[in-house]
Amino acid sequence: METLPNLRKEFENEYQITKQFFEVYDDSLNDYAPHEKSMKMMPLATHIAEIFGWPEIIMKTENLDFSAGDYKPTFLNTKEELQQKFEEDYSKTKTVFSAMQEAELDGKWSMSMGEQILADFTKYSAMRHALDQITHHRAQLGVYYRLNNIPVPPSYGPSADTSDY
Repeated sequence: METLPNLRKEFENEYQITKQFFEVYDDSLNDYAPHEKSMKMMPLATHIAEIFGWPEIIMKTENLDFSAGDYKPTFLNTKEELQQKFEEDYSKTKTVFSAMQEAELDGKWSMSMGEQILADFTKYSAMRHALDQITHHRAQLGVYYRLNNIPVPPSYGPSADTSDY
């Protein structure tokens, strides 16, 4: 079984779901966090958008070293900026996927903090991790929405705010 077509489809599905979440994003709540240990809403949403660009990073590098400054967070202020970042990063992923070959998924990729390896993956498992991160953080965003009376879009079925629930 080839995994690349499945990865393409999974990223497309997650893109469609996330697009609905970003359509109802309320940038007047950018600094909202449900708890002092929680990420604020705009940085959380921005992180979700950035994850859609991870396949490009994964395929073009072998390591992401946080101590070397390989990662520079994006700071956004508006819903429009969020949606633009999301579209740009997903577009990069589509381009990478269209040029990829199945065998490339076997390559190694890691995240580190200097000499300390934080995660060691195949390129395939790094992308699966990215998909898991999208799901995880989008669920967090859904909680933020619920706590602020923003209708939660459906993910893998109807939400309590979906008319066909």
